[in-house]
Amino acid sequence: MSLPTNIIISRTDSIGDVILTLPVAAVLKQAFPDMVIGFLGTHYTKPIIDACAHIDVFIDKDDFLTHPVTIAGQNPQCILHVLPQAAIAKRAKQLQIPWRIGTTNRVYHWLTCNKLVRLSRKHSSLHEAQLNLALLRALGIKQQMTLPEIASSFALSHLPALPQQFADLLQPHKFKLILHPKSRGSAREWDLDYFAELCASLNPDKFQIFISGTDNEKQALKPLIDKAGDHVTDISGLMGLTDFIAFIAACDGIVACSTGPLHIAAALQKHALGIYPPMRPIHPGRWQPIGDKAQVFVLDKNCNDCRTDKTTCFCMQAIKPAALKTALDLIYAKEFS
Repeated sequence: MSLPTNIIISRTDSIGDVILTLPVAAVLKQAFPDMVIGFLGTHYTKPIIDACAHIDVFIDKDDFLTHPVTIAGQNPQCILHVLPQAAIAKRAKQLQIPWRIGTTNRVYHWLTCNKLVRLSRKHSSLHEAQLNLALLRALGIKQQMTLPEIASSFALSHLPALPQQFADLLQPHKFKLILHPKSRGSAREWDLDYFAELCASLNPDKFQIFISGTDNEKQALKPLIDKAGDHVTDISGLMGLTDFIAFIAACDGIVACSTGPLHIAAALQKHALGIYPPMRPIHPGRWQPIGDKAQVFVLDKNCNDCRTDKTTCFCMQAIKPAALKTALDLIYAKEFS
């Protein structure tokens, strides 16, 4: 069977997961420059996919499941199931896509895929982005990339313009810092009081601070915004993802737990300061932001204390605001003084 000339990369979950899948497109373009690359995602993550220079076509998950599918006018020749989903795997077989790549760990892939890669994520020591790239072995691509090598492969160069109403908020001579405290329940979170303490500790003549979050998180963020007062600008609920990507690109850094905006900032080569628990598989070894200016804050220990109770993570709260302040002051001294 000859190698395909087009491919669908299937990853239909959250922002951070999609960001960490984009290097797959970069490696494919390097190996097969003429290959047309489609990305199967959701309406929610479409702005991320559209921003990537290596991706030629966005394919909506609902359309894939219910309508005929083409890639640049051609029938799809290959699908790479980065996120295993039974319905998508079954549909790909129904569409008679010639190359259907999955892992041996899903029983339904044995029934729906014809190219299987032996890959177990659960106990691997590799980063999520490296695990995604391992699936390319089915196409003869066996190179292993380090995280610094991956950092240059996101290609988020098709950026939307920042609307003037948000551009007007920015003070050009200050370090523009986004604090993104919530995670839509996907990660262990740092205490809001710590975010407030960090706000109060940073010099307002040097740092301009924005509090971001979804509209659904606005009420939960109110205690922080009230406590921080004039130290911050509340942008929670004001932007969709397209505008927020542009806003992150216009700022200098972000502080967040393991959540999508942190990964966006890192991929855009912004200062991405991530606060993580030391618990597998949600530890930095698997999910740290990848970028030349990314850094993580995590206790040097192995811990499972909050595995069953996500509401209280003592390891996260053991990371004090002073550590973040020190890091931010060092960045400011190096780049803004």
